[in-house]
Amino acid sequence: MALTKETKTKIIKKYARDEKDTGSPEVQIAILTEEINALTEHLKNNKQDKHSKRGLLIKVGKRRSLLNYLLKTDVKRYREVVKSLGLRK
Repeated sequence: MALTKETKTKIIKKYARDEKDTGSPEVQIAILTEEINALTEHLKNNKQDKHSKRGLLIKVGKRRSLLNYLLKTDVKRYREVVKSLGLRK
């Protein structure tokens, strides 16, 4: 389920605020979104995988927390991230 190093590097390059940025909320949200999408596909084929479902729900909650933080601190960055990732809100 884990993302490959190359995939993670591409995501970091796309959403990083500067070349050394790996931990900004935008990067974390983008990585979590990619992991959530992968887990969702996995669970479509493996409906009884309760452990992966729990992991998915944890990741969704973490992403929601990061989005709430970003909304409180910088609305403009929040809107850009939501739009670029295609999230509902």
